[in-house]
Amino acid sequence: MTLTARLSLFFLSALAAVLIGFSAALYILADRHLHRQLDDRLEAAARTLAGVAEIEPDGVEWEPAGRSFAFGPATFGAEVHWSITTDEGRVIDCSSPANVDQFMLDAEQAGRTGHRNQVTRIRLAPETPLPGGIAAEKKYPALTLTVAAPLEPVHAALRSLAATLIGLTIVVLVLALIGSRFVCRKALAPVTKMADAAGAMGASDLAERLPVPASHDELAHLGRAFNDLLDRLGEAFARERQFAGEASHQLRTPLAALIGQVEVALRRERSAEEYQRVLQAVFGQSQRLQRVVEALLFLARSEGEAGLVGFETIDLARWVRERLLTWNENSRTEDLIFESGMGALASASIHPDLFGELFDALIDNALKYSSPGTQVVVRTGSTERDVWVEVEDRGSGVAVEDLPHLFRPFFRADSARKLGIPGAGLGLAVANRIAMAHAGSIAVETAPDRGSRFRVRLPAFEAGMTR
Repeated sequence: MTLTARLSLFFLSALAAVLIGFSAALYILADRHLHRQLDDRLEAAARTLAGVAEIEPDGVEWEPAGRSFAFGPATFGAEVHWSITTDEGRVIDCSSPANVDQFMLDAEQAGRTGHRNQVTRIRLAPETPLPGGIAAEKKYPALTLTVAAPLEPVHAALRSLAATLIGLTIVVLVLALIGSRFVCRKALAPVTKMADAAGAMGASDLAERLPVPASHDELAHLGRAFNDLLDRLGEAFARERQFAGEASHQLRTPLAALIGQVEVALRRERSAEEYQRVLQAVFGQSQRLQRVVEALLFLARSEGEAGLVGFETIDLARWVRERLLTWNENSRTEDLIFESGMGALASASIHPDLFGELFDALIDNALKYSSPGTQVVVRTGSTERDVWVEVEDRGSGVAVEDLPHLFRPFFRADSARKLGIPGAGLGLAVANRIAMAHAGSIAVETAPDRGSRFRVRLPAFEAGMTR
């Protein structure tokens, strides 16, 4: 079943329930009102007849001669009939003498199922009758006034009302069905267009976008959200293609160097010293290739996979101080200065190996882009919510136009290429991914020819926290 059919069926069912409930309530109210109106009319007629009779202590006197009773028509023009009877059932007066027998029969059947008349009765009798029986003629111990009106006009009116309500309900439901299908199709037409456009897209159609309706409703918001998603996917595919191209270039360069050096060494017999020199060059190129491959493998993993198990809670200042000891064999170890701004023990949850790669990448980056003899300052600090470590150098800095691309894989600034500084452009990209895996971030403050300061922020670890 289509969405249009389901929506139409839902609204049609809701409207049908409302109409049926309204019609039933209206019919019940009309039935009660008409019967109550007829009861009031008959009650008034009975009171009029009762006013004619004279109730005395010795009996009830009824003298209809010379009197006329004009009750008028009852509800919907129904004629009112009446009779006066004694306790023995003898009729002493009535409105239609010719039909008195049928009237009394109908009056007796009133109240039974399928009755044709609505009847009101009043019994007239002295409150304290005198002993000795009736004292005068035309006086009776008690009289019963019976007033009735036929129910057929009321029933006819109710049948007409029911037919009208049923007809109106059917007409309204048919119009609602037609209107709802038209409105649903009109409202869902943009969805159909977007679905057709999405179905026509292929892997090579990343520039195509879904048609967005001009309205400012939820469908337009959905279309814009899908187009934004397609924009991000297009950018991601473009980055992946660029990443693959640059990765292949970075892998081909050391491999070509390795193959070339081995081919040169195999052209003729060489001395042991020459073979050793070639092996050392091959070893250097192999190390570079290994670093590139490891960086590529790390960057190829998703962000969720980058957050591996093996986290430890450490004192960041002490960890940084101990990590700096691994740089003691570097030729610029004297340029590394450590400053701790933590007033108290500040802990963080880190993966020691991964965070060590991040820290070494920042140190290596600072040493490469600063001159020997200039200081590279490593600082640690903390706030109430996080701890941080920063690496500051007094090197060439980063141009403003290069800042948005600084953490992109394989990006290298033109100034670095001109200076001939070696590198594959993967160090900061890996560092940024590691910081993200630690729920942290990297920020940089830099100025050309004045140096750079990279700060890594990590969430402070509190007692009771789990990762």
